[in-house]
This record gives sequence, C-alpha cells and structure tokens, in this order.
Amino acid sequence: MEAKEFKDGLAVLRGLRDDIKKAESDVKKAESALNKLYGKRDRQIKTVATYDKAKADRIAPAAGLSVKDIADLAPHLASQPTETEEPQPTSTTADTEIETGAVPPPMTPVGQQPADIPPQPSTTAAHEQSPVEDSASQPPPAEAPAPTPAAHTPTPSGTPAPRELPTIPDGEAGARWFTVAPNLRSERPNFTQKPRPAVFLDATTGDLVHGDRRYRLDLGHASADEILTAVYAHVPDTIERIYITVSDPNDVDPWHRDADRYPYLKDAVRAWLDAPMPGGWKVESQRGHDRLAGHFVPDRHGGTPVGRWERGHQHVEIRSVSEWFDPEGADVATIRHAFTLMWQSLKKDWPDLVLMGSPSQTGRDLWSRTIPTKAGARWADGYPVMSDEIRQLLHATSGQGRTELITPPRVPEQLPQLHEFDRTLAYGKHTWASGVGAPRRVTAQTFASWSEKEQANALFAPGHWQVKVTIPDGWNHVGILPSPVEGDRAWIYPHEAGRTFTTWAGGAEVNLALRNPLTPWKIEILDGLLWESGTPLKEWSEKLKEAWRGLSAAAAHVGTDELRQAYKLASRGVRSILLYGIGGFAQRPTTTTGQVPIGSESQIPGGATIRSMTEDTIIWERTKMSRNPNAHPEWASGIWSAARAALLSTRAKNPDGQSVHVGALHLPPGSVVAFRTDAIYTTAMPNWPYNGEPGDYLLKGTMPHPVGAPTTESEFYTLQSLGRTLLQEEPPDRI
Repeated sequence: MEAKEFKDGLAVLRGLRDDIKKAESDVKKAESALNKLYGKRDRQIKTVATYDKAKADRIAPAAGLSVKDIADLAPHLASQPTETEEPQPTSTTADTEIETGAVPPPMTPVGQQPADIPPQPSTTAAHEQSPVEDSASQPPPAEAPAPTPAAHTPTPSGTPAPRELPTIPDGEAGARWFTVAPNLRSERPNFTQKPRPAVFLDATTGDLVHGDRRYRLDLGHASADEILTAVYAHVPDTIERIYITVSDPNDVDPWHRDADRYPYLKDAVRAWLDAPMPGGWKVESQRGHDRLAGHFVPDRHGGTPVGRWERGHQHVEIRSVSEWFDPEGADVATIRHAFTLMWQSLKKDWPDLVLMGSPSQTGRDLWSRTIPTKAGARWADGYPVMSDEIRQLLHATSGQGRTELITPPRVPEQLPQLHEFDRTLAYGKHTWASGVGAPRRVTAQTFASWSEKEQANALFAPGHWQVKVTIPDGWNHVGILPSPVEGDRAWIYPHEAGRTFTTWAGGAEVNLALRNPLTPWKIEILDGLLWESGTPLKEWSEKLKEAWRGLSAAAAHVGTDELRQAYKLASRGVRSILLYGIGGFAQRPTTTTGQVPIGSESQIPGGATIRSMTEDTIIWERTKMSRNPNAHPEWASGIWSAARAALLSTRAKNPDGQSVHVGALHLPPGSVVAFRTDAIYTTAMPNWPYNGEPGDYLLKGTMPHPVGAPTTESEFYTLQSLGRTLLQEEPPDRI
C-alpha cells in the first residue's frame, strides 16, 4: 500500500467513524422513543382494563401482546386485588377530595429501637467540602431539587433501570430549603363544620333510605339528572348529599355504565357528570369552609368521582359509599346504619363532629381539632409547614407501601405451602411520634463528626436520610431498603450480597439495616433531614383507634347478621378516616405548563424549565407546591417508613405479656414469597401472637398443601383468593 492509499484509507475510516457515531446516536434515540411507546401502550392497556367488562383475550390482539402479558399488566382481570393493600389516597388538584403521599407504607415507630437489638452504629460519612468553603462555587437557588446521578453497582439482569433521585444543593442554595413556608401553618379551626344532610341510594334496585323511611325509585338510565329528579321527588330540598351504592356484584356505579362507549374510563365519568341537566341544575360554585368547587374526576383507576350541582339556593353532591368502605353488597339501610354507628362512636371524643363527604376530609378536620390551643403549650400557635423544596424532596424520595413478588429461583418452584399474614391497622401503630417544625440539615461531614451516641440518637429521631448502601457478603434474605427504579414499580428492594446503591430512606429503615437480626448492612450517610420529635398525631390517632376497637368488638359479638355487618362497615369507615387522614398530609406537587413566543424568555415564570421549543414557541413547565396549611409530608413519610420496617422486624406481645420478634426477617431465608403493603406471604407458619391490636399480624389466608410458586401478578392473586377462601372453610386450630 502506498502512502497516499494509506492516507485515503484513514480519511475513509474517519468518515465511517462519524457515520457510526451518528448511527449509534440515532439508535439510542430510537430506543428511547420505542421505550416511551412501550410505556404509553402499557398505560393504555391498564386504562382500557378498568372497564368492568374488559377481558384479557379481547385486549391482547389490539395491543399485539399475549393474554399472559395483559394479565401481568392488569392482574385484576383474572381476580380481584388484595384487600391487604392499603387504599392509595387519590392525587390532588384544585378540586380533589383526597390527597396522596409520594408516588410511590415502613419498622418500629420512629424513635423506638427495633427488636431489642443493641445499638451498633456502623455508619460512615462521605468526605465533602464545607458549605462555607464551597459557597462561591455553588449553583444558583433552585425551586425544585436538582437530580444528580445516583451511585449504583451494575444491576442484575431483568432489574429495572435505576431512577435518579433529587439531592439537596450545597451552600446558601440548600440552606434556604431548611425553612418553613411563610405565613402558613396548621391551626385549630375557629368554626364548626355545617352538617350536610344525606340520603343513601342503591343504584341497582332504586332503593332510597332517608332517615327511617325507605322508597323504591325509578331511576331510568340513572343519569345524574334522573337520579336528582327521582330523589328530590321524595326528600326535602335540605338534603345536600346522596351516597350511591350498588347491591348487585355484577352491577357498576352509574358513572361507569357507559364506559364501553369511551376510550378512557375518565372520559365516561366526565361525560356522565357533564351531561345535560333538564331539571335546571348547574355545576356548583365554591361556598363554605369545606366545600370545593365543581366536579371531581379521579385520575386513576379505583378513585371515585364526586358530582356537585346547585339550583338556586339548593346544593347537592353525589358521592360513592366505596370512598368509605367496600359495602360488600350490603342493604342500603345497613349502610346508613353503619354511618350512624360511626358518627355515634366518634362523637364521644369530638362533640362538634361532622362526618364530611370523604374520610380524608373528615380525618383532616378531626385532626385539626386536636391542635393544642392552651397558652404556652408547644405549637399552640399551630404547626408550621415546611418549605416548598423540602416538601417536593419528600414527595420524590418517600415511597408508600412495599409491593414485591419474589419468584424462583429465590423461592422453590413448588412451594410446600403458602400463608398470608396481614398487619391489622398497621399505620395506626406508628403515629405516636413525628417530626415537627423546620428540619435541620445533617451533612455527611457533620454526621461523621458526631460521637457514636450522637449518631445513634440522630438515627432514632424523626429523620429522612440520603444513604449509600452496601449489602453484606453472604446476605441470603429479602432486601431491607428501597431503591428507586424507572417504570410503574418506582421502588425495588435489592437483596444481592455485595450490591451497592444510593437511595433516600426514613430513619426507621436505616436503623433496621444497621441493626437487623441477621447481619448489619453498611450504611454511609451522605445527607439528611432531622426534625424535632413531637406528637402532633398521637391524640388524634388514639381516639380513632379507640373508636375502631369498640366498633370491631361489637361486630364480633352483637346479635343479628345485619347488625354485625353494620358494625363491621362502621369500623372500616373509622379505619379509612385514619388511613386517608395520614395520606392527606402527604401533599403532592402540582405541575403547570405554558408557552411564550421565542424572544420572550423573560416571561417564563421563575423556577420553570423549558420542556420543548418550536420555531416560534417555547413550552415551559413548572412544578410547585400549593399553599396547603395541612401539608405535612414529613408525617406521612415517617409513618410509611416505620410501617415498611415493621414488615421486616418488630415485636408483638404474647398473651402472657412477653414480647416476641415478628416480621419477615424472623422467617427462614427463601420462605417469603411476596409483600403487599402490610402483608407477608410465606411458606412458613410462625406462631406469632394476635391480640387484635394495631400492628398485630393476623393469619388471613392459608394453603397448607404444595402449590406452584406464582410468577405473575395474576397467578399470585389467584393463590391469594384461594388461600382466603380455604381459611374461611377450614380454619386452623390456632385461629
């Protein structure tokens, strides 16, 4: 080869190099676009599957997937979802009834050491530059946490890709986060809620109960106008709320009956709410302390809509009984009796009690009436709300319930047996201490400078920590700490020995990782939030738990089946007040978008980011927190963290008063098949005590014979249903 040919050959190689780089970039973009389409398709499948008559074999060909794939994405098509899963509080917008915690419940109560294991802090701190020394190089203030890549070791094959979590900026930018929202605090109300007289309507039979009177209505096609016309032909105009139920298990709520005519369930609901109202009704405008304007349309399957109308001075809203509890086909008079029993039970502690439209609203209102007002009492002037930035950080880095299916080879392909243990009223166990006020920042450098005692005290106090986690060699049990991943799962629980990852976790879970009953995990504190310990929820939750105990006890002993069912439903209603009340503290941020012409960048609001650009327009997006005086995600996050940790290790009392260790880490390795929020599914049959108290593990389902290990959600729910049925038919001697 001549020199010129060599030179020309190099030029060809350079051209090929550049073409390859461009092709690789195009492939990456195509893969990203394809992944987005996959995600969009999966979300659409889940939306279509919300139609009550949906079948997997009809959806599969439309999606280009197998029936098995559809069942994996929408397991409820094969069987009903687990009742052990805590209801997920509905996300909020300006007119939402129920607020949720971070997208994406957690050990022993915050501040209490788990399982009697002696403190053995083995945390280390990463070296970091002093905020003072580094202040000149800090980025400008940000309204929202700025994501930075998390440190992860390569994930095992089949594991979802890691998701980046936000971090706290250094220097003055981060210091501004650790404040409270100006002129915003939770205060005891100085007014009494106005009662909203209600009636109860069975949309299947047309039976209407108003007080002690019962009517049979002709509802026609059960449009909103037909329901209102039929109801007000029998009840006075002072009725302001209509609760809907359906007694036929094959029937659906009126707003879902035409769902097959619409591509999305939300569209069917909105069409029902927005249909013409010949009776002269119009969408209600805002009025009163507890009244929200307009209709509410849930943005997820399982949420219930709320319709609000007015006609002159008359106001009414239509709601679903299922907001409070699953009516299980109960007669409409029994449902009304359940609401009466619930009201009577709670009124003992709240003389000014008003049952509001939803358990979330009721829970927040009852809690606000326990805020101290005595002069000189701590927080007598109200509980301050944290800064927008800290609330957004908690929203992004705090998961709720643990949902995990463990498949072969981690468990045998043929399970010797399978049992479901569910924690009773789990969240109610973890409300005795919470963080209050503005948090204190604890950097890695600060944490490293403390003594072991100071470190232990910090980790037992209410806190939220960014940590680098290393799973010890030889670890052969379930994972302890959550790790963020892309996709619908949001969080996984790494268990592989030697694996390292970075995450955020509550103090309860960090403590458990350090002091678990098997082998301590290595935890490196990178950053943290530390609150003053207080009891903002204690009085509220204790009163609710006492009401729940009384109603539950009555449900087991009163005379008739109908009365027992009423007490049972009432106890579940009180449980919902506690559950959704906690969820209501975990306020979600709202995202707004807008556009400005090119060249008018100065009109983009502060804190907004540019989402896309065209030749003449800039599309911007901004995420921020609303000024909600009852926004306390630090409380919900701490409770969820403590409940997740207690799922793995906590204590329970035997009848003789002696405590024993319970939880997944006290079961043999390889025996845990699944977690569902507060439930463990295991091949072991531990003799854990059950006293009917919050946090106790109740045997809820059992299959005492060999079964194939579930590998899909559909298979799991089938086994769960069979186990519960078998337990009812053949309860073991110990129950």
